[in-house]
Amino acid sequence: MKEKKNSNGNNILVIPDVHLKPFMFKQAAQIMKSGIAEQAVCLMDIPDDWQKQYNIELYIQTFDAAIEFAEEYPDTRWCYGNHELSYIWNEPESGYNSLASWTVKEKLLELQKKLPEGNEIRYIHKIDNVLFCHGGIRDDFVRNTVKASGYHDVDAVVDTINGLHHDLIWNNASPVWHRPQYWKEKMYKPRKVLQVVGHTPVSHISRCGNVISCDTFSTYRDGKPIGTQEFLLMNTLTWDYRGITGR
Repeated sequence: MKEKKNSNGNNILVIPDVHLKPFMFKQAAQIMKSGIAEQAVCLMDIPDDWQKQYNIELYIQTFDAAIEFAEEYPDTRWCYGNHELSYIWNEPESGYNSLASWTVKEKLLELQKKLPEGNEIRYIHKIDNVLFCHGGIRDDFVRNTVKASGYHDVDAVVDTINGLHHDLIWNNASPVWHRPQYWKEKMYKPRKVLQVVGHTPVSHISRCGNVISCDTFSTYRDGKPIGTQEFLLMNTLTWDYRGITGR
């Protein structure tokens, strides 16, 4: 039986870090077909996983699953992860696979071309007063990159950060790399905005302050799941949330 949509806000399905798991997009599509979410957001990190560096076919399958999902649900928002940017900027880091570099770049370009104009892949997406990004938006990062006069304009802050390039993004303080689960710096506007992040594997979906962490599909080196493998389903006005499986 279909669950009724919440008339007080958008019900969003969040697809956390993928890391070569094409089944995540098939499960997410099943959830979308049920009608309980109006829109999806993907926190990406589509490529790379433990011991998979020689399985280029799996890279292709996973990106093709993402592209198929983007075609079926064109209003899905996509947030760059550090694993995409490492290939775009030629910045080898943990998990970077030189054998897959050409494939990742070509498939990312293919994904970008499938997205409607105005819905580009970005560091941050904002829906109502919820900010979706891969790592998390620190208060000091905003103050160091946005003019003081624009600090309180959340839309302007998002636009400014989305316009930043390599030097200001490829560091541990940026919204792509920050880990609020470990580093307890003040987050941006904790009373006004909610942040939804991936990047750091967690055992279950949880909220701390104004941050919801949802990277529950990542695994240990031996492939054993770290988390519950649930997707986040949330309402962007009430901020109510829960985990949901696509199985």
